Amino acid sequence: MEAKISSKGWVVIPAELRKKYDLKPGDKVHVVGYGGVVSLVPHPSDPVAYAAGLVKGRPSLTRALMEEHRRERGRGR
Repeated sequence: MEAKISSKGWVVIPAELRKKYDLKPGDKVHVVGYGGVVSLVPHPSDPVAYAAGLVKGRPSLTRALMEEHRRERGRGR
């Protein structure tokens, strides 16, 4: 898809992508530049709820570190 930048720097996100990513008027996006690419990344409406779902079902790194620490303490005795 192609979009045109206005004289004010505005870019219209095509309707197909707005629907696909559930973007609505007033939603915020992060503008990210890296490696010669400019990307729009949707800002979650509830960042805490969004982040909570990212690690669901994954092993707890805190628990693994605590267990490793206990094992290390046991070896030193």
